[in-house]
Amino acid sequence: MSTQVPEERETEADVDAGHAEPQSAYQERRLDEKTKRREDRERQTEEEERAEEFEDAAHIKVFRYDPEVAEKQEPRFDDFHVPFEKGMTVLDAVMYARDHYDSSLTFRHSCRQAICGSDAFFINGRQRLGCQTQIADLDQPVRIEPLPHKEVVKDLVVDMEHFFDQMEAVEPYFQTNEAPDSDLEEQRQSRENREKIKMGTRCIWCACCQSSCNIAAGDNEFLGPAAISMAYRFAMDEREGGDMKEHRLRIVEQEHGVWRCQTQFSCTNVCPKDIPITEHIQGLKREAVKKNLKFW
Repeated sequence: MSTQVPEERETEADVDAGHAEPQSAYQERRLDEKTKRREDRERQTEEEERAEEFEDAAHIKVFRYDPEVAEKQEPRFDDFHVPFEKGMTVLDAVMYARDHYDSSLTFRHSCRQAICGSDAFFINGRQRLGCQTQIADLDQPVRIEPLPHKEVVKDLVVDMEHFFDQMEAVEPYFQTNEAPDSDLEEQRQSRENREKIKMGTRCIWCACCQSSCNIAAGDNEFLGPAAISMAYRFAMDEREGGDMKEHRLRIVEQEHGVWRCQTQFSCTNVCPKDIPITEHIQGLKREAVKKNLKFW
């Protein structure tokens, strides 16, 4: 219920004071005062109605930037109030803001099931998947930014080309020289080996780990935690054979490979699939050392 502010009535003193100035000026002044009071009442009513409307709303602050539009080339944050529903994710809120408030709001998304990895954002100071992050679990206003340490293309979209190049550098596909003789025979894997590499198979190429890595931020040639963890997944797969394992170790033990990692665990902390990335990197370091050890 909005509160009505009563209009002020003219007093005898006001009337007497009004006769002290020209009639036209007095009437104009009184009209301006009434107009101002009416505008103040309308503004107060709008604010109260807006407060009631957004009482159960999620408040998000979204990073905006568009290099192709002159007035949007200066980065800023836009505020949106989104009707909150139980189970609402950050991606849901951003999609609502785009569909109902500003159709130019740009971001990537696809599966909405934490599988495609395309909706990785910097949410309240941490790399997260928008579709996996519940609004109810966050402090408001929810601050949504593009992934750090990457060139921003527009709004929440970053250039992923360099990240994909680093991933491709470790040859992230199965290779073997020890295939079964028969085309119909399975290439078997022990349960123990499957358990050893299974977490590495869950990578969805979202780049959260690389974005959180201080080393990757300062060394553009560093393979990065995602690529090294992917190399671990194949290097430790017993089905590829010893020759391919040595080949992969040569890739990751280069100057900008595993030895650049300083074991900060930031990659492991932000991984949305709970992959023990730091552990995988240390595992490859051990394998590289063992490969180069010689005994006389």
